[in-house]
Amino acid sequence: MSTAPRLQAAKRDWGHDETGCTVLHIDMDAFYASLEIARNPRLKGKPVIIGTGTRSVVSAASYEARAYGVNSAMATARARQLCPNGVFLPVDMSYYRMMSRRIFDEVFSQITDQIEQVSVDEGYMDVSGALRQWGKPSRIGAWIRAQVAQRYHITCSVGIASNKLVAKMASTNAKPNGMLLIPVNRQAQFVQMMPLRGIPGIGPSLERKLNSWGITSVADLATTSETALAQATGSAIAAHNLHMAAWGLDERAVTPHTPEKSIGSESTFDEDTHDARQVRGLLRRCCDEVARSLRTRGLMARTLTVKLRYADLSYTTRAKTMDHPADAASTLYPQAVELLNTTLGLAPDTPDTTPLPKEIRLAGISASGLIQARGAVIQPTLEDMLEEHESASGESRSNRLRDAEQAMDAVRQRYGLGAVSLGVGEGQDTRHRAVSNSRTAPDSHRSNLD
Repeated sequence: MSTAPRLQAAKRDWGHDETGCTVLHIDMDAFYASLEIARNPRLKGKPVIIGTGTRSVVSAASYEARAYGVNSAMATARARQLCPNGVFLPVDMSYYRMMSRRIFDEVFSQITDQIEQVSVDEGYMDVSGALRQWGKPSRIGAWIRAQVAQRYHITCSVGIASNKLVAKMASTNAKPNGMLLIPVNRQAQFVQMMPLRGIPGIGPSLERKLNSWGITSVADLATTSETALAQATGSAIAAHNLHMAAWGLDERAVTPHTPEKSIGSESTFDEDTHDARQVRGLLRRCCDEVARSLRTRGLMARTLTVKLRYADLSYTTRAKTMDHPADAASTLYPQAVELLNTTLGLAPDTPDTTPLPKEIRLAGISASGLIQARGAVIQPTLEDMLEEHESASGESRSNRLRDAEQAMDAVRQRYGLGAVSLGVGEGQDTRHRAVSNSRTAPDSHRSNLD
């Protein structure tokens, strides 16, 4: 569900010269809510909101619900206040992903194999190789919209342009259930009529930085030098990208089969908490889940990020590049605790009984800087070498723990995820043990691929 600003003035005929406009951005309209309505037509015309529970957030909302001011990432409790007659449904990701695969395989892939899926409900297509058969990009866009509507009883919006940036902005402004073509010679005009937040990647923080320099629109951005933008943003790379975007330029190619960038897991507590033991326990489960996902995919991570959301819904993230790539919770968890303490300003030896300085609503981790585990070279530390020398088995403790986790993978595969879990000592004691576990993680716990 896109919350990017849209301009009614942008939803108009920009001309019919399709020369060079070979990039399509297809974005499903209110995807989760639309799929729920498609499989239960009695919901048609009603304000459907995907997200249940007093502690959850809205994942999607039908356009009827949006009329009440309901948006994605809004607390469900707030959505109930705004739309008390709304139909609140739980998230059914397995169904949404299955339908997404069908749409990409059964419709998009009939046009070309140059498809870059960026999320469950949107993707780019480079249709340059399909024009001999189809003639015009707009004909392809019209066919896709018709097929999605006829086969799956939902709608999508299509943006057509010469590059990914303008195509995405076009599809956003074509919503709902529309198609917008931006000819090459009009793309700068199209982009420069937008507010700053109309450019993908400009969020509240960057917008505030630019505003402080007197830049309040994309038109202002276009007339600001890269030197000034570098001073405003603190980054020459960001300044160049912003300057390019302000003129509707984007050199990124449509890249099929984009590799995973990160693997994460996070969960919302039933009640906001100051309890350090409870927060660390959740981080332990997140580390276990992420490590298991890494091993399943044959990956290792170089960077670990801890995310905390507070009672006021603000959040912070803190990342650390580890000395060695890792795929074991026994390695990730101590790093996560260190990041937690640093984020909250706690000393490393702070006892678990000490209340946290802020109430925590949500906690989680993500692992990034992913590399293939096969062939990865891990230089042992001096401590590892001493342990190997002194150990009767000739193995370091970290290697033994990693082997134990791989053994648990086999047990889980046979008996289920709840059959065994990694136990981690409380407080700053990072000793680990394998323990039997008769309960799975709470329902609110989830893993995400970014």
